[in-house]
Amino acid sequence: MDKAKRKAIIAGNWKMNKTATEAAELIDALIPAVKDADCEVVICTPFTSLVTAVEKCKGTNIHVGAENVHFEKSGAYTGEISADMLVDLGVEYVIVGHSERRQYFAETDVTVNKRARAALAAGLKVIVCVGESLEQREQGVTEELVRMQTKIALLGVTAEEMKNVVIAYEPVWAIGTGRTATSDQAQEVCASIRKVLGELYGETVAEGVTVQYGGSMNAGNADELLSKPDVDGGLIGGASLKADAFGTIVAAASK
Repeated sequence: MDKAKRKAIIAGNWKMNKTATEAAELIDALIPAVKDADCEVVICTPFTSLVTAVEKCKGTNIHVGAENVHFEKSGAYTGEISADMLVDLGVEYVIVGHSERRQYFAETDVTVNKRARAALAAGLKVIVCVGESLEQREQGVTEELVRMQTKIALLGVTAEEMKNVVIAYEPVWAIGTGRTATSDQAQEVCASIRKVLGELYGETVAEGVTVQYGGSMNAGNADELLSKPDVDGGLIGGASLKADAFGTIVAAASK
């Protein structure tokens, strides 16, 4: 696989952190920290900070994403946000299927697919998260599970739409735990994801899709993880809330 054929993307997933006021302060620090990036830089903020983020990031190299989206265009879905609402704000990216959404909010492979398709139909770029639990890794079913999650998430997604899809491999056992998959483990699973994409869409499409690693990537391990041929970027949690750490990861992806 030729890494030069696809874009390195570093996306920060702020989770439920930062008020709009605090978001403005962090973005002010992030802008100079990532201004020389030779990769795509994305920040995915809570819904309450999106307006602030979009406004602050105008004229910079930082793209703004949301952390979730509903699959219906409108209706009686109290508390939910539609893809059209995000597009109207100027949002470009959205995360779907994060393990925390699956764990705490009853997300399933099927609803991940519905959210992804709704977002793509509205013109958003979608970061689709897949990954296994520690128990599943110890049972030796990582590859089968990730293949299944990827296939179901992309049901009905066309080869043309894949230009707007990023896959993030995030081992659940490495999210917020301080544990990180080794660079070889990350490479192995990211390569298997790309293999599935090749089976679904052909080698040309598969080579063009950015596959991120998303399990506790930080300033200390980013270089090694991003050196692997099938690890094209990162979906960054805790480190995305610190401008210097996020800047270091972006610099690693820009090499």
